[in-house]
Amino acid sequence: MWFRESTRRQAELLGLSGWVRNLPDGRVEAVFEGSRSEVESMLTWTEHGPDMAMVTNVEVRFEAPEGTQGFRVR
Repeated sequence: MWFRESTRRQAELLGLSGWVRNLPDGRVEAVFEGSRSEVESMLTWTEHGPDMAMVTNVEVRFEAPEGTQGFRVR
């Protein structure tokens, strides 16, 4: 399963809203909105991702919520 789709599924399981997308240089960018504990659970998940993923670095930046509804792959 692809990283973005796996991210969407995991975010929905946790009740998060936001989005995930590939960047031109091969990195993945995501925004997660929800309770702090669910966002932290999602961040922990991103450190390894789905089976077969190769995560080498996770950069986290906290920002004001965008107010998104649902979670989508861009």
